[in-house]
Amino acid sequence: MNIALFGPPGAGKGTQAKELIEKYNIPQISTGDILRNAISQGTKLGLEARSYMDKGNLVPDEVVNGLVKERLQQEDCQKGFILDGYPRTTKQAEKLDEILSDLGKKIDKVLALDVPNEDIIERITGRRTSKKTGKIYHIKFNPPTDEKMEDLVQRADDTEEVVKKRLENYELQTAPVLDYYKAQGKVVIVDGTKKPEEITKDLIRILGE
Repeated sequence: MNIALFGPPGAGKGTQAKELIEKYNIPQISTGDILRNAISQGTKLGLEARSYMDKGNLVPDEVVNGLVKERLQQEDCQKGFILDGYPRTTKQAEKLDEILSDLGKKIDKVLALDVPNEDIIERITGRRTSKKTGKIYHIKFNPPTDEKMEDLVQRADDTEEVVKKRLENYELQTAPVLDYYKAQGKVVIVDGTKKPEEITKDLIRILGE
């Protein structure tokens, strides 16, 4: 089962990916993890990626695509995988189809967690981290019971201004990718405003036992 998981920042992709990994025993694949691993292992593509990152530049598509192809050929991906944060553009989606075709595979389902922007903003701007324990809370949904509010801090990128910009970028980049997969009949929109355990049940119902 080969899945691509989409959703804006704060939609709960990480939470749902963990549940799907456990349920189906397939790996989660994110370009961030792939890049870190390739760089730490000193692979040819990893060193090439690092040369761009060290200069503060974006890693080009051909390098990212090459790293993804290498990752998809590994043993733990034979039963399937969950792509998270890739493909980010229509060009990457087209290249991914080529890569998978070469490997005799295809994307089976594209799951898109749908959460209104105002909910995302509330979720992210309400996050706080304890200076003392490092625990993460939410001032509305998960307030601390044994820590003081003055010991909690907000991350610099959790402000409303930054979140709105991230949502704009997500919409600009991702909407065309979803359209690409909609044309293939692979996209399933999932209500991401439900409780996490209810969303997991919905995903399993879509994917099957």
